[in-house]
Amino acid sequence: MLGKGHILVRNRYSLISAGTEGSTVKTARSSYLAKAMERPQQAKQVLDTLRSQGIAQTYRAVMKKLDAYSPLGYSCAGKVIDVGAGVEEFSVGDLVACGGLTASHAEVVSVPVNLCVKLSPDADLKKAAYNTLGSIALQGVRQADLRLGETCAIIGMGLLGQLTGLILRASGVRVIGIDIDPSMVEIAERYSADLALQRGTAGIDDRVIQFGRGLGCDAVIITAASRSLDPINFAGSISRKKGTIVVVGAVPTGFDREPNFYKKELQVKMSCSYGPGRYDPLYEEKGIDYPAAYVRWTEKRNMEAFQELIQSKKIDVDYLTTHTVKLENVPKAYDMMLSKSEPFIGILIEYDVGNDFSRNYSRINLKGNEKNAGPDTVSIGFIGAGSYAQSHLLPNIPKEKDVILKGVTTFTGIGSQSVAERFNFEFCAGSDKDILEDPEVNTVFVATRHDSHAQYVLSALRAAKHVFVEKPLCLTEPGLKEITDLYSILSAQQSITPILMVGYNRRFSPLAREMKKALGQGPMAITYRINAGRIAADSWIQDPEIGGGRIIGEACHFIDFITYLTGSLPVSVHMVAMAMPGNLNDTAILSLSYSDGSIGSICYFANGDKGVPKEYVEVYCHGVTAILEDFRSLSIYASGKRKQKKMSSQDKGHKNEVQEFLRAVKSGNSSPIPFDEIISSSLATFKAIESYRTGKAMRF
Repeated sequence: MLGKGHILVRNRYSLISAGTEGSTVKTARSSYLAKAMERPQQAKQVLDTLRSQGIAQTYRAVMKKLDAYSPLGYSCAGKVIDVGAGVEEFSVGDLVACGGLTASHAEVVSVPVNLCVKLSPDADLKKAAYNTLGSIALQGVRQADLRLGETCAIIGMGLLGQLTGLILRASGVRVIGIDIDPSMVEIAERYSADLALQRGTAGIDDRVIQFGRGLGCDAVIITAASRSLDPINFAGSISRKKGTIVVVGAVPTGFDREPNFYKKELQVKMSCSYGPGRYDPLYEEKGIDYPAAYVRWTEKRNMEAFQELIQSKKIDVDYLTTHTVKLENVPKAYDMMLSKSEPFIGILIEYDVGNDFSRNYSRINLKGNEKNAGPDTVSIGFIGAGSYAQSHLLPNIPKEKDVILKGVTTFTGIGSQSVAERFNFEFCAGSDKDILEDPEVNTVFVATRHDSHAQYVLSALRAAKHVFVEKPLCLTEPGLKEITDLYSILSAQQSITPILMVGYNRRFSPLAREMKKALGQGPMAITYRINAGRIAADSWIQDPEIGGGRIIGEACHFIDFITYLTGSLPVSVHMVAMAMPGNLNDTAILSLSYSDGSIGSICYFANGDKGVPKEYVEVYCHGVTAILEDFRSLSIYASGKRKQKKMSSQDKGHKNEVQEFLRAVKSGNSSPIPFDEIISSSLATFKAIESYRTGKAMRF
């Protein structure tokens, strides 16, 4: 799916980063135990999930990660074949170099504009493919802040070190290249360093200091990857007083205070990847640039500067390319890297495009998965299938003759293919049109980021398809009105109205249903406390335009649950919130009143300890009190007696929710959640935000 602010690029070459990718592939080929030892923090998360959600859910979560394909590569060059909405600086046919995780090893990639640079029409794409590694090297050089004629040592003369040396020499800096590998030292001596030394050379400290005119190095840039403290401590020993050490490579920084770092007052700097803008979603995803007057060199401007060095022939990277392999031979290249059976520096992947830059790569049919579709078959297409969908939706779709997983599309092609193969879809696609315009797909699941929900719901309903959309239904009142109006028109015009259902799973929980049965009818007083936990302010969930914030994005769940228990619709809401860092309103209390006289309080807290269970519901009605604890335990108090039911593992109703929706589709019945309840839960969140802004209770 080509997003806003993205361009679609048909790759000609992409560069294998031997260090980063070699480590990734090595870990991927390891045993489960080795993976756990390599990533202790993730192993701890697995144990935490096991304690809170039980074996089945933990197994799904772990296998989802282990079975999923991981894209490799982050540096490529090719030709633009399409542009997304809002893109002005690129046109179809432009040659470009791209960086970032979306600039992966693939025939076609979708990359945000701030991670792409336009090339000259006569650019050498083989050289341009060094784009990302060159930008990383350039950012390290900028952090060193060197002047003409000063001396810099580079520790680690692999690909990144070689590029660093080339850039430094082009800027008039005297370069010392140091490596443990004599072959890399020899190459550095020929191309990228004025003095090249093997780390074990006798008297190496004195030789470096002498080359630095008796002062030592003005700066040391560490581009090595090591678990040893030797690189950082050696950097301290060869630095001049007040010198700068820049850490670019993956090395520990627990240096010895004495004798060098303290007495020389050395400065240690970390270099963050390609430069300012990296890991900032506003910059990378939304394309919001930093003003050059305040941030002169961003990651994009670093890419442009590196490409200019290549185009002007101030640096020559030709010697770095030791191997060029066709796409089908890439596994052999990784085998060679891991076994070190041949010497290598830069390994380029070449894509066989010829002159065909217009071929449609949108849909891949997977053989051997087809079922015979009858007139009553539920034929499902998924738009979006990330972590939540793979954990809670797809595993709960029953394997029945009259249920077909037809097609899936996600934000990335590799994600689509991974999900399609894992869950046995008939095809995977790179465009939502392949789902929405397929006449055989009659049921659409939408599990994308929140800002696209309304768009896909409207498109699917217009195509007369049943829709299951993850919460929230939409992010704005105008969007809600558009959905309501369309649904009303369809209901009036068609004998069979497509089913619209939002993923409010909690009302389908077995304990929730027992709770409702025990309470009966009548006005209720309800307290719903959610220990939501913190989500960083820069997360897409907190972004008002993409995620809607946590009240719109998640509190609708809890409003729906109270609506389910009372059997009536909310008529007013008042919201107050604590002042939180980042101007977030995710520690809040929502007070609701309902048409039957019920009242509800939703205490949504993001400032608590995660050791406390997430959800607690307490209901009072006609002398009966019911307490639901984290959907694992239900207590009913009536006539002075207590009845309690505990479940071995948490069940928030995901399985029942999916299967009841599919039964409704098969039978032609109405949605398991009434349409007016779906609409009211969304409307209540919008009114809650309005209440927070105005300080007044809102009636609707």
